[in-house]
Amino acid sequence: MTEFMALLLLLGLGWLWLENQGVRDQAIAIAKDFCAKENVQFLDDAMAPVKLSLKRNERGHIAIARTYQFEFSDTGDNRLKGTIIMLGRKLETLHLQPYRLTVVSNETLH
Repeated sequence: MTEFMALLLLLGLGWLWLENQGVRDQAIAIAKDFCAKENVQFLDDAMAPVKLSLKRNERGHIAIARTYQFEFSDTGDNRLKGTIIMLGRKLETLHLQPYRLTVVSNETLH
């Protein structure tokens, strides 16, 4: 019986690891796309897990909330922090540290 419980535990941990990898890959894709739209550079193709918790989704069901941090650059020579929170497999929050906007003068628009 203990072998069966140990096997179930290992299978559960394996499933959680695979699920985390899939959500992390999805979070990277979302952050890259957002950075491209904001004209900033997503750095290192990396995302670090920060926090794992349980939270209720919009339907009231309990889901795993995963918080990740990543780095981006607005000028190419600095590193700024971004945070993304995934609730289950859906984006809940994406936040970029404040950065300088590139201002285009009206003369260049004509």
